[in-house]
Amino acid sequence: MGAGDLEDVLRQLAPQVLGALVRRYGHFDTAEDAVQEALLAAARQWPDEGWPDNPRGWLITVASRRLTDLLRGEQARQRREDQVAGWRTVPPEPVTDSDDTLILLFLCCHPSLSPASQIALTLRAVGGLSTLEIARAFLVPEATMTRRITRAKQSVRDSGARFSLPPDHADRLDAVLKVVYLIFTEGYTSTAGPRLHRVELSAEAIRLARMIRTLLPDDPEVAGLLALMLLTDARRPARAGPGGELVPMDEQDRSRWIRPLIDEGIALITETLPRGPVGPYQLQAAIAAVHDEAASAGETDWPQIVALYGVLLQFSDNPMVELNHAVAVAMARGPAAGLELVGRLEAGGRLADDHRLYAVRAHLLERSGDHAGARTAYERAATLTTSLPQQRYLNTKAAAMG
Repeated sequence: MGAGDLEDVLRQLAPQVLGALVRRYGHFDTAEDAVQEALLAAARQWPDEGWPDNPRGWLITVASRRLTDLLRGEQARQRREDQVAGWRTVPPEPVTDSDDTLILLFLCCHPSLSPASQIALTLRAVGGLSTLEIARAFLVPEATMTRRITRAKQSVRDSGARFSLPPDHADRLDAVLKVVYLIFTEGYTSTAGPRLHRVELSAEAIRLARMIRTLLPDDPEVAGLLALMLLTDARRPARAGPGGELVPMDEQDRSRWIRPLIDEGIALITETLPRGPVGPYQLQAAIAAVHDEAASAGETDWPQIVALYGVLLQFSDNPMVELNHAVAVAMARGPAAGLELVGRLEAGGRLADDHRLYAVRAHLLERSGDHAGARTAYERAATLTTSLPQQRYLNTKAAAMG
């Protein structure tokens, strides 16, 4: 059947379809639009996909669906207009070059929100992460995170919070620093996807930390966090090979580390530590500084790192701190000592589904000569990570175990 025949049929059926819709739904004007869209769809699809058995019924079905969509959109628009009409009139303000990100950051950490909601909302509004990425970071379903973010925005709105730097910003600092560090870690080691890094997120976190330090120059934990991120980000160029594959720290070309960031981070933590009081971010920065100052992995001062982790464990029951402590102990005292600590951590069950536990176990088993056990642990770790570069690295290591 030719194009002319198609036009004739559609012209004949158009009023029938329109009549059917108006009779069933009313809304004449909107029904016309729906029918036109159904006719266009038929003109595109029928020549390629074949004519339907009942052209009139096909058109009525498609037009009815489109009409429903249009009416829903119209109703939503009407609700938005009614809502806007109820807003108070705000005098127009001149556009300035000021950066309101810091105010937005503190607003997202409003005390009416739970810590989890503060972090989620900030990652969404300030960090720019998708809801799915945040859900993966928190190990919850995407639908759960969607509801959490929606409730958080509702709570901030209901609190009547103004868009200005709050007078109690010092009390919100812990949550703000935690959020900034989470943004950094997501950028430094992406939890999912094809890339090992998301440089834009790491850079944004460092920028935010600099802004906070400008606001609170005498706070030692703000300085500690900034130093930690600088010292960690300095290693980024050497963390990935030419094909984007993960390169562990002990195999990295340290000449590729970013020296200005190391110098700035070391200067900052050296200046801050004596002032006290010492907190978790300062301790982590001190550990990072020991790594960065070593000329090679073999020349790292592992006993000092073990001691620093010992102090850090007094501040936190974070299982990742315990896992990193186990690595340091293994490097200082041998893999058997590290495996004992990993075994205790595994028995606690808090990292049962975290690939990092099995990756560490695999490395330590490999060092101890248990290649079969290492292969099993590498394979288990590869199945748990959602990062493609990490999966490739772990599968390669597993294959190398024979």
